[in-house]
Amino acid sequence: MATQLPGTVIIGGGQAGLQAAASLREGGYAGPVTIVAEEPGQPYQRPPLSKDYLKDHSSAAPLPLRGPAFCAEQDIDLRAGTAATGVDRQSRTVTLADGTVLPYTCLIFATGARNRELPTPGIDLPGIHGLRTLADAEQLGAALDTARDVVVVGAGFIGLEFATAALARGCHVTVLEFAPRPMGRALTPLLGDWFADAHRQLGLDLRLNEGIAAFEARDDGRVGFAVSTTGDRYPADLVVAGVGVQPNDQLAAEAGLPTANGIVVDVNLRTADPDVYAIGDCANFPCEHAGGPFRLESVQNATDHARHVAKVILGAEEPYRELPWFWSTQGPFRLQMANIVRAEDETVVVGDPDPANPKFSVFCFRDGVLAAVESVNQPGDHLAARKILAAGIEISREEALTEGFSLRAAFKERQGQAVPA
Repeated sequence: MATQLPGTVIIGGGQAGLQAAASLREGGYAGPVTIVAEEPGQPYQRPPLSKDYLKDHSSAAPLPLRGPAFCAEQDIDLRAGTAATGVDRQSRTVTLADGTVLPYTCLIFATGARNRELPTPGIDLPGIHGLRTLADAEQLGAALDTARDVVVVGAGFIGLEFATAALARGCHVTVLEFAPRPMGRALTPLLGDWFADAHRQLGLDLRLNEGIAAFEARDDGRVGFAVSTTGDRYPADLVVAGVGVQPNDQLAAEAGLPTANGIVVDVNLRTADPDVYAIGDCANFPCEHAGGPFRLESVQNATDHARHVAKVILGAEEPYRELPWFWSTQGPFRLQMANIVRAEDETVVVGDPDPANPKFSVFCFRDGVLAAVESVNQPGDHLAARKILAAGIEISREEALTEGFSLRAAFKERQGQAVPA
């Protein structure tokens, strides 16, 4: 039987799910709001898990998304530690693992993503980890206390964040990346190549064009070696697999909703069912900044999706158009990106890219107009770029390359001319 009055049910207790609940209340939504969160405990911030939490595991703690009394004060029913197992769109109900049946008038999938599994011989050996949840980070933090030789499979954001944290803990770290440069799907080739050189200067043994073929056990049964696609064997008493994620869209697919690398939604973040929405890492949405359907894994996307879907549920009918932006902290390098880069972008370096003390940005131009900005240790450039690009202010290549040009000054001078993109 249903256990409460219908309202909005949110499946997923991460950044997107909790923000959606908070935004509904902030917008005046008076009906029941329920969050179904598979992980136990209070919702927490995931980004620090691969950074500060591992770098100094003895003193760091996961940061809560909201205070412990927030849900009670906002009359949000947080059901932590239980999974949603089924959605019946005809009866408008969600069934939980404990047998509870929740009715809904609106349903939001904020189910996030899960680590992509490596189909590699030996992948089940003790000592091989993924990094996605607090439990994963706690296991890795403890393992780093005794680890000496660490192998990271994948030179994406998570892999390199963990690799630099392990390096700071005194480990020898080898990173295997099948692609020709790190973070290849997210960065311009210019900046990807820069990071390859910079990380090697930090002390990472970064192996590009070299994937993983197998893991071998040592005498006690734990992982002892990583064998690469070149046949080389690397000592490894700890392995982290960071080869990307897959969207958690199975529940939506079982409910008969279209999925394609995520739950397919329209410009208002609605699924094919007008009472059902999807937001955050699990949603494949029309992204004008990417030039088509896109699935985005970032805190910005999760929170902005959540705020937008709350407005739609409360009666607004407007397309989602927020500018994407990202960040990653890898040792001494603070990487920040405003908008999504494309392969055809023309790139220009502005600032000092010396790896010993880098402070620079990569300006990306399309048809001679600034379209995206990548920054390393230049937060001022990043913030100004976000404002300029979100406001639709056009900066030409010629203007950007004039002596003394400043993104911050350009925005301040021309913000009155802004036309939202």
